Amino acid sequence: MPADFPFDVVAFDLDGTLADTAPDLTAALNHALGVLGRPPVPAEDVRHMVGHGARALLQKGLSATGEMTDELVERGFPIFIDYYLDHIADGTRIFPGLNAALDRLAARGVKLAVCTNKAEHLARRCIDELGWSDRFDALVGGDTLPVRKPDPAPLFEAIARCGGGRAAYVGDSITDTDTGIAANIPTIAVTFGFSDRPVDQLGAAALIDHFDDLIPTLERLARAAA
Repeated sequence: MPADFPFDVVAFDLDGTLADTAPDLTAALNHALGVLGRPPVPAEDVRHMVGHGARALLQKGLSATGEMTDELVERGFPIFIDYYLDHIADGTRIFPGLNAALDRLAARGVKLAVCTNKAEHLARRCIDELGWSDRFDALVGGDTLPVRKPDPAPLFEAIARCGGGRAAYVGDSITDTDTGIAANIPTIAVTFGFSDRPVDQLGAAALIDHFDDLIPTLERLARAAA
């Protein structure tokens, strides 16, 4: 364990937690829907559809604009992915205070991981485009293992790839808090993400409004559990 910090590993969700990816996800979804002859979905609605991977997002977009069939999903999915890969960080922005918080954690010897339901190749592309190629010690995507969040196995895998030890998880949705609870790992929810319900209903151990609050909150959770 880092000498001056109570956690060896801090893992993060990606969409809605590390970065506001909604602008580019919205653009890709609406591009695919347009090709399929559907109207666009408002950006604010898309924010509440994110969290279960690209295919699920397309399914939700189709359901929101008419009938959703397997045939339409199969037609639309490669259109979505091709567009998203080409525009994955056009409008995506890192949340305020995050890089400074990551710097402070790394300076204390904490290993950093990403555990997301975004497909691994998409997550890696997004992270690279945001300038984080060397920032994280591990990345586990929605297709890295046979199961995805809220199954705790991806979170356990991300922690193991960082060398193991005492860990905490940071997310923005019920999927994330359910994952952390299933893993019996302290989980913090950000209040500025893509949750489909009030964040105080997520069951997180703590909430933060800004990444400036992350380290003090992690320290407080550790003291409370001691």
